[in-house]
Amino acid sequence: MAKKNIPDIVKAVRAFTPTPIDYTTQKNISYSQLSMFMDCARRWQIQYVEGIKPFTSSVHTVFGTALHEVLQHYLTVMYEKSGTEADRINTSDMFEDALRNEYKKQYVSNKKQHFVTPEQLREFYDDGIDIIRDFAKNKGAHFSKRGWHLIGCEIPVSIAPHPEYPNVIFNGFLDVVMYHEPTNTIKIIDIKSSTRGWSDKEKKKEAKQFQLILYKHFFSTQFNFPIDNIEIEFFIVKRKVPEESDFPIKRIQIFKPASGKTKVKKAVTAMNNFIELAFSTTGYNQVQHSYNVGDGCKWCPFHKVHHCEKTYNS
Repeated sequence: MAKKNIPDIVKAVRAFTPTPIDYTTQKNISYSQLSMFMDCARRWQIQYVEGIKPFTSSVHTVFGTALHEVLQHYLTVMYEKSGTEADRINTSDMFEDALRNEYKKQYVSNKKQHFVTPEQLREFYDDGIDIIRDFAKNKGAHFSKRGWHLIGCEIPVSIAPHPEYPNVIFNGFLDVVMYHEPTNTIKIIDIKSSTRGWSDKEKKKEAKQFQLILYKHFFSTQFNFPIDNIEIEFFIVKRKVPEESDFPIKRIQIFKPASGKTKVKKAVTAMNNFIELAFSTTGYNQVQHSYNVGDGCKWCPFHKVHHCEKTYNS
């Protein structure tokens, strides 16, 4: 069988290698930093400027990392070889190995203190197997091979977002990037694991939407690709679905946030505001950032400890 001709944009993205960060003169930022700063600037300062980095991994983060690894590998085999070949992968063993390896890595990071019980790991393993089987069974509904190329998984974007702060470099990795040759369209997909899916309230959170909107903007800039030809999609996989329901509950949920000019402008403005407030042209901006006391405090590792003066005595 003759090999498919590979489109130029696919070749260009696959060939891209980010310039390594020079930590003596540059600062590295990510979407997670922006999200944290928007939620509570003081928390960001404690963690990134003062360098106090608590252990924050959980069974959810271990599960998410392992699941990403398996789903991305499955898609790679599906597009590089065939769906039949992908179905031959022993995903049960692969997922078990990925889950164990990621837990071991985080266990070491946690000073060899266990943070998940064997029972929890077993439950999350079973949930992951259900997700992977459902994904494989319904792959054709979400991933077509007709006209589509898998550019790759964990595609890097590396760019200085703010023209006046060339020392601040955004680095991110895109879970899945596809190219539809007939329409010259890129699709950027972010895989999210969730217990029961995203509610309407979750979908409406602009800070959550900004992740993919910024990826779209940065991808367009980095590869000089028309931004209007880039689609974005959150691919949400649910760990739990009702066993008894009057109608079938899908385990996979697709959310495509609006990402027109207005939304892109809002996301870029949020990123620029973060950079202007948090950095100088030579390093961190040496100011005391403010707290944002609210619902997010209960998830904050600095809540009611001496690092968080605002809530320590409340």
